[in-house]
Amino acid sequence: MLALDVGDARIGVAVSDPDRRVAVPVGTIRTGAPDDLKAVRALVERHGATTIVVGLPLSMSGRPGTRAAHAEAFADALRAFIPAVAVVTHDERLSTVEAERALRDAGAPGRRRRRVVDRSAAAVILQSYLDGLRGDGSRGR
Repeated sequence: MLALDVGDARIGVAVSDPDRRVAVPVGTIRTGAPDDLKAVRALVERHGATTIVVGLPLSMSGRPGTRAAHAEAFADALRAFIPAVAVVTHDERLSTVEAERALRDAGAPGRRRRRVVDRSAAAVILQSYLDGLRGDGSRGR
């Protein structure tokens, strides 16, 4: 599986292990169609992904806002551009906060945290999705 944390300037990327147990951050992609879609397709091919999980940034109340609409539109574009791969969205509330906290706790300096937070947030999103597949209580959409 491949997970994406879609931002304004960058898209964080994470992949799962073949057994779909652990999420690992792998990098970022610069936003901007169609190059971002082509980059995702290349990552799908490189990692043999059969599912793309797009983080859905809902508000704390659970309602979709502007950012969620942007993520949904990107997911729709992926479905059209890479029809052979399933594309799902997954609630990503607080994923960036969780990623920043984990990086800070690991001792990553501020400058490094800013460079890797997008890919770390993608790993948080994917791990949450994977845990939900195993019945650990996560919400998938």
